[in-house]
Amino acid sequence: MADNGKTPVDFWFDPLCPWAWITSRWVLEVEKVRDIEVRWHVMSLAVLNEDKLDEVPAEYREMLETKAWAPVRVVVAAQQEHGDEVVGKLYTALGTRFHNKGEGPTLTAIREALEDVGLPVSLAQYADQDTYDTQLRASHHEGITKVGQEVGTPVIAVPGADGEQIAFFGPVVTPTPRGEAAARLWDGTLLVASTPGFYEIKRTRTQGPSFE
Repeated sequence: MADNGKTPVDFWFDPLCPWAWITSRWVLEVEKVRDIEVRWHVMSLAVLNEDKLDEVPAEYREMLETKAWAPVRVVVAAQQEHGDEVVGKLYTALGTRFHNKGEGPTLTAIREALEDVGLPVSLAQYADQDTYDTQLRASHHEGITKVGQEVGTPVIAVPGADGEQIAFFGPVVTPTPRGEAAARLWDGTLLVASTPGFYEIKRTRTQGPSFE
């Protein structure tokens, strides 16, 4: 339990991932209907896949090599220089431009997202710099260690049966559940987290991400 009495929920994201974006909008919806507080953390698809680039499809490999580093580096730079409280706000600005507006992870979109939340546009200089890569990797490692290397983003950590956090990949859902539907999915997430030995529910995705 956090000092303010709310249930802490830790959420690891890569701004590039459309599925993580949808899940993040769900957990913000849950904040409206359940007494929780989301704490935002960066994980990196580039770091996750850096030792297996030869195993991923060529198009995905190109994305990882050319687009995946810039957004997470800028978010971590903003966190290091302006505090944890800017992470969620900047993620919202980036995701809105990348996904909802269809601008993609361009340097222009990153600069304008920084402006959207009142952060210095100069932070965009870190897009191609490794200045804070140690901190980026530490944040990534913290999240991925909770769930294992076989998953991606998002990772969410919620209270389990004994009060200790249980982490999962997902939930992967589209479009974003709203209102009572968001609450039901949250309650179900807590239910499986409180079940000893529970690991996975999964089915093949039959539709792409919807940003409605």
